[in-house]
Amino acid sequence: MSERYAGMISVVDDDASLRRSVRNLLMSVGFEVQAFASAEEFLESPQRANTGCLVLDLRLTGMSGLDLLKHLAAVGSRIPVIILTAHGDDEVRRRVLQAGAVALLGKPFRGDALLDAVRTSLNR
Repeated sequence: MSERYAGMISVVDDDASLRRSVRNLLMSVGFEVQAFASAEEFLESPQRANTGCLVLDLRLTGMSGLDLLKHLAAVGSRIPVIILTAHGDDEVRRRVLQAGAVALLGKPFRGDALLDAVRTSLNR
């Protein structure tokens, strides 16, 4: 069954294989997906305005995922953000949720957990 939501899913991860895997998973259920290798690439993209949900790696080369999350909050963005990290602990969870993320998923994550988080964030 194909998903029908307003806006596309933007994926920001500097790991090309993970970026491709997340993109393919989301596209396999019908989401429109745009992938970016860095926070800066996402911020410079005209596609940013069409983003309905952002799937964001916490540790990125250049601007970090947490820095991007804080930047989006500072400019009043209402894009729901799901953070992915292989380095999550209670302190990281507290910091990203306090900064405005709607979910934090540890790597490796289950595909259905990511899909559930995306669907939930789009239905907010």
